[in-house]
Amino acid sequence: MSLFRAACAVADAEGDGAIDWSAVGNAARSATDSGELSLSTAERQGYADDVADARDGIRAAAGVDFDLPDTVQVQTRHHWIDANVDTFQRLLGPLEAQVSATPSLARTANTGSMAVTLGFLARNVLGQYDPLLLGDDDHELYFVHPNIEAVADALEVDRDRFRRWIAFHEVAHAAEFGSAPWLADHLESQMEAAVSDLASGSLDRDALGELNVTMTAVEGYAELVMDRAFDDEYADLRAKLDARRQEAGPVSRLVRRLLGFGMKRRQYERGKAFFDAIADERGVAGAAAVWEHPENLPTDDELDAPEAWLARVD
Repeated sequence: MSLFRAACAVADAEGDGAIDWSAVGNAARSATDSGELSLSTAERQGYADDVADARDGIRAAAGVDFDLPDTVQVQTRHHWIDANVDTFQRLLGPLEAQVSATPSLARTANTGSMAVTLGFLARNVLGQYDPLLLGDDDHELYFVHPNIEAVADALEVDRDRFRRWIAFHEVAHAAEFGSAPWLADHLESQMEAAVSDLASGSLDRDALGELNVTMTAVEGYAELVMDRAFDDEYADLRAKLDARRQEAGPVSRLVRRLLGFGMKRRQYERGKAFFDAIADERGVAGAAAVWEHPENLPTDDELDAPEAWLARVD
């Protein structure tokens, strides 16, 4: 890790675009310790077993059928950065397209901001199911092994148990995207609408609101099926992880706020409460009706009034 090399990479940002994405990757990697990936045979088998058990458990608990990627990737932080630079570039494409020419000082600032964002995420992401929004490839499932080990040690919890909990959560996301082939395109169009409005200098609160509702449903359903499928108690893991985030330093708290981490936690809680109510009435399998087609997604009002969704969706 070298902050000097990271600063040099940002300072050398070039091109005509608003962001030099090559420099973003170089700077983020230079400022981030890659972490170790010397897995034992038992550890590699542990990841494979956790994912397979999560798939079987969630299929049984949720009553849905879905596939997983052929290969589950266990990554370093640098691997995660490399895998996500292109995704961020595609996502912010509408913004860059609106800028015909960018002064070098602004390009440097934009490049530095994105490098900080990617580096921060690379140090904090534990696992990720990625339907590769805005791309043409298949879905991906990967785990950032150095982060999983570091957080498990910091929380003083068993590494294998913590890894298994993360696997169940990410496979739960695979279940909902597998149950709803339309979901990736739906999210993509919502993201493009929100980013396009920002590119034109306006803030479409309706577009952002629709995106937030969809993400609340995505996170809430994953919490529901993970809760019903996970073969161990995990309240202590959630409580310790939340407490650790509250104890983060001021810079970390600021970055988390800017990146919407507080909103993500609210999505978990609000979405989980909605789907718990649906499951109480119709069972976990009945809650999967939300993924039958886009019209079955709850509205913002229905998230806080699940009985209204139940009355609307047979």
